[in-house]
Amino acid sequence: MTLDIREYRCLVAGKEVIIETGRFAQQAGGAVTVRMGDTMLFCSTTMGSPRAHLDFFPLSVDYEEKMYAGGRVPGGFFRREGRPSEGAILTSRVIDRTLRPLFPKNMRNDVQVILMSLSHDKEHHVDMLGIIAASTALMISDIPWNGPVAGARIGLVDGALTANPTYSEMQSSKLDLRVSGTADAINMVECNADQVDEDTMLEALFMAHDSLQDVIALQHRIRAEIGKEKQGPSVDNLEDALLAEVEAEVEAPIRDIMTAHSDRTARRAPLQEIKEGLLAEYTARNAAVDSEEPVNLAHVERAYDQVMKDVVRGRIVNDGVRPDGRGYAAMRPLAAEVGLVPRVHGSGMFLRGETQVLTIATLGTPREAQFMDGLSPEDDKRYMHHYNFPPYSTGETYPLRGPRRREIGHGALAEKALLAMMPSEEEFPYVLRLVSEVMSSNGSTSMASVCGSTLALLDAGVPIKNPVGGIAMGLIKEGEKIAVLTDIQGMEDHLGDMDFKVAGTVDGITALQMDIKIAGVTRDIMRQALAQAKDARLQILDVINAAMPQPRGSLSDFAPRMESVKIEVDKIGAVIGPGGKNVRALQDEHNVKVDIQEDGLVYVAGESGAEVEQALDKIRAMVEEPEIGQIYTGRVTRTENYGAFVEFLPNTEGMVHVSQLADYHVKSVEEEVSVGDEIMVMVINIDGTGRVRLSRQAVLEGWDVEEAMRRDAAGGGRRGGDRRGGGDRRGPRRDGNRRGGDRRGGQRDRRN
Repeated sequence: MTLDIREYRCLVAGKEVIIETGRFAQQAGGAVTVRMGDTMLFCSTTMGSPRAHLDFFPLSVDYEEKMYAGGRVPGGFFRREGRPSEGAILTSRVIDRTLRPLFPKNMRNDVQVILMSLSHDKEHHVDMLGIIAASTALMISDIPWNGPVAGARIGLVDGALTANPTYSEMQSSKLDLRVSGTADAINMVECNADQVDEDTMLEALFMAHDSLQDVIALQHRIRAEIGKEKQGPSVDNLEDALLAEVEAEVEAPIRDIMTAHSDRTARRAPLQEIKEGLLAEYTARNAAVDSEEPVNLAHVERAYDQVMKDVVRGRIVNDGVRPDGRGYAAMRPLAAEVGLVPRVHGSGMFLRGETQVLTIATLGTPREAQFMDGLSPEDDKRYMHHYNFPPYSTGETYPLRGPRRREIGHGALAEKALLAMMPSEEEFPYVLRLVSEVMSSNGSTSMASVCGSTLALLDAGVPIKNPVGGIAMGLIKEGEKIAVLTDIQGMEDHLGDMDFKVAGTVDGITALQMDIKIAGVTRDIMRQALAQAKDARLQILDVINAAMPQPRGSLSDFAPRMESVKIEVDKIGAVIGPGGKNVRALQDEHNVKVDIQEDGLVYVAGESGAEVEQALDKIRAMVEEPEIGQIYTGRVTRTENYGAFVEFLPNTEGMVHVSQLADYHVKSVEEEVSVGDEIMVMVINIDGTGRVRLSRQAVLEGWDVEEAMRRDAAGGGRRGGDRRGGGDRRGPRRDGNRRGGDRRGGQRDRRN
């Protein structure tokens, strides 16, 4: 088979993108590779048969992270790729959210988009490249789709906005903004930032959209040259006659109920009664007329939902009235509490209308960090946020099957919202895990999780830089009429055109996420949404500050106590010991956990602060270099006729000459000290080979190091009564140690 390989190139923010078609997957509907630097992605798009029985569009987007792309063997027992990593799931979601609004309405064909990494240079990100790859593959395929789109990343490096920064450049960036859009409008936003102001954020959004134009134009060219003829989509549209019939019957009653009841609970039963009565009427009609084609009851239900949607949206844009009676910029009642759960390290509850989230904070040791096994340069995470959305939160029942993509995505968003506000590892060395439990949901649970997380961290005593609050914005667009809504509830999210989540502090934005159901939103809408979100965020932060104005001054009694010490890298082995002997002994003796980082940072955690401090002192002693003039408490390890050998630091010993053992004449070393005795000694000399000479007499006499060295060089210490310490002469003890005689000269004992 002859391959028709085509290669196309263009610049995206000054960096070359290479798109190739025709080399791989000829049987797919469309397939491309996209490359930037040495990062290369493959993408295939294929459309299957229609699934008319479904009431949703069966689109699946999956990014497969192949470890061979980075020259790595996967971890785990099987040593092959298994379930997708959290990073791969988030990449799949970003691409899905970009593509989905541009498919024909009510399309029911199976569409599958599969992406996989072929090569990764650890410099160029895959997520925005994946959007370009998926869009191009759809454009050249036979799949009906209203693209193209493209994606771009914007960083804020050294105060300057930078398009498509590399991993290296992002290390110092205060902004990680990912934007996708068509030629005319933005249709997806994902962002985490370090308190970036609204004006800078808008500038970054517009810069991202401008940077997409060349690659969008290239996709049009590729489509014109090699694109396949598009198939007609299988759509499941409502018949106009049925919609008009249902509208005539239920519009007025629905409008009356929505006008009479601003409370969701109060209107639920009467609305359900209208819906059930409508379905019963058409069921009876189908049974009575055997000769005619029966009416599809699923279509009747969809027609009812459409009428409900039209009524709610019409009241918002025409009458300025939201379902619960609020104005466009008004928020629901807010409440915040902390310390609700005993024994946990921190807890916070945030309430917004009927949305309630409880977040629990747990402090852990460095060994409890999450290790990352993916293509990203990130090796581990010391801060994690997990989000749970159980069925009872919406009054439903369904099986629990672990976190779904939506829960992973919402957890990641709340995590990013607080990421820049976390204290440094040096300032607060704990691993942090937050778990947000959605207790009740009526919209904006991810942003309530941000607020609950802030409260839980403050309650746990974590010194975050600033409290973070979050708000969800919505959009209703009917022709030229536009309503930007603050604090959307569930019905407004379901029936609206946009879900735009904004989190931040009093000083700026820390996270954004935008999903839309229309082709895109204009710059004016983005500007208005950010302005309203800022006003709402400041109100929320006032509520958080009233509940918990600052972090608690002390950690929970049930949280581990942790301290750290920095040692030289070449001393790590001394602390670990042969086969881990030293560190195991340390942990067993003091009931602590010791974590040693590659850079020499050592963390010690335990239930008792005193035990932690004692373990730290021993670690310091293990790596301490002998210092001339310093006084140590050591243990006699052996004796000879000419002196005693004393281990005064771990694995470091020196010799005390018999003439330096006491402040009087010593006839025999064994009469003065025995193996196992603890004595205080001063380091008076270290020769070129590292041998250490010690003096006990210098401690007893109270000499400074210069005098001790001078007397040692002169042939031994004084024998007898020139007693500088001012003490009385005492005879030797039976065990060879002086009674009360070991004096420190005011210097700190280096051993416990």
